[in-house]
Amino acid sequence: METTSRVTAQGATEDTPSTPEGVPAARRTVDGYLRAPFAWYGLDEAFTGPRWLMQVATAADGTVQHGSTGHGDEPSIRPDGADRSAAERERFAVVVSVPANPMRRSGDGTGVLEATSVSSAAWLAGSGLLAFTWPAQMDHVLRGDWLDQQTEAAWELADDLSGPDWTTLSLPVDGVATPFHYRESEFGWVLAGSAGDGVHLGAYGRGMSAYGLGFAVVKDITSYA
Repeated sequence: METTSRVTAQGATEDTPSTPEGVPAARRTVDGYLRAPFAWYGLDEAFTGPRWLMQVATAADGTVQHGSTGHGDEPSIRPDGADRSAAERERFAVVVSVPANPMRRSGDGTGVLEATSVSSAAWLAGSGLLAFTWPAQMDHVLRGDWLDQQTEAAWELADDLSGPDWTTLSLPVDGVATPFHYRESEFGWVLAGSAGDGVHLGAYGRGMSAYGLGFAVVKDITSYA
């Protein structure tokens, strides 16, 4: 069993600088993507729909730890029942890039960064999906408890990629067939695997079938902005 690194909980912070109202989120975050020392991945050229940036997470010393690229409809949380059907019609796929790293000292010398693995990518993908899929009819007071419980369940699933909740799916990464761990739920799908250049890939989505996807290095990350 792999040990999952909860990378977002190990001193990482989301890179969401303040910007004037009306500036798209992608433009707010592109600088963080440009600082990353690893390659970013997205869907390959077979996908012709909208592409957009989400967030990067950084360590205490400013090192970029991971981040996500979005494809299709930008997902939204619609808490009122009137908008629920609109949320369910959204079609999106998010690709999470996580550099493969052994356990190491943090850049500022203040602690130790846990090793990253395919399980790390699975955990980030699973928790990312949950952020946009809580039940619309749930009382606002209960949502925090529900999200905590489901996030813990996502972590446990990511820590057992050989378990019965996962199947194996082969998808192209830069044109090379690559094995991924894959699971579905009532909220959408999650998959995780490794690219050939030292980057673990996670992905999640809803309304778009994972079976027809392909992944590729993003040649120009600013094209997502």
